[in-house]
This record gives sequence, structure tokens and C-alpha cells, in this order.
Amino acid sequence: MDDQELVTLLSNLESDRVERKASISDMKKIRQAICAFANDLPNHKKPGVLLVGVNDDGTCANLSITDELLLSLANIRSEGKILPFPVLQVSKRTLNIATLNEIRTG
Repeated sequence: MDDQELVTLLSNLESDRVERKASISDMKKIRQAICAFANDLPNHKKPGVLLVGVNDDGTCANLSITDELLLSLANIRSEGKILPFPVLQVSKRTLNIATLNEIRTG
């Protein structure tokens, strides 16, 4: 997924392919979003995107994206709380002057 597509998804506040989280304080909700994207119930046949460090209105939450945070998110795949294991890609991206952490499923 290129930066332009992520910017489009970021600016579209109503989408069943995108979830925004300002922080990782509620890992249960992050896991639920990943599970929903992995199931692809709307049958988009496109990956769902979880944007960490982004407020619900699409603005930057100023969350520090550290290696520890990235590792914590990547470990969700194999911790055994979502079965079968989802396909995840975790990456740090800078869009619209905001540093975001993106998790793609599917």
C-alpha cells in the first residue's frame, strides 16, 4: 500500500477498512480490530488498516512510535489470542507531517 492510498484512507473518516487508535493503551480493542479486518466480512478483498497514533478525527495524536511499540504490535500476530494467526505487516510511516504506525491485515 503506497503513501497516497494511506492518505486517502486517513482522510476518509467513515470506512470499514480503517481503524484509528491514538494509543495502544487498550490492546484488546486493537486485537478486535485486527480480527475484524482479517475476517473481511464486507468482502472488500483488500487489507484493513489500523492507524496507531491517529485520533478519531484523523489528526496526529503525537504518539511516540518507538521500536518497542512496533515490536509490541508485531507480536500480536503470534501471541495466540487471535486464531488462526492473521497476516500482519507493521510499519512506521510519515504522512501529512504526522508519524503513524500502520498495521495491515489480509
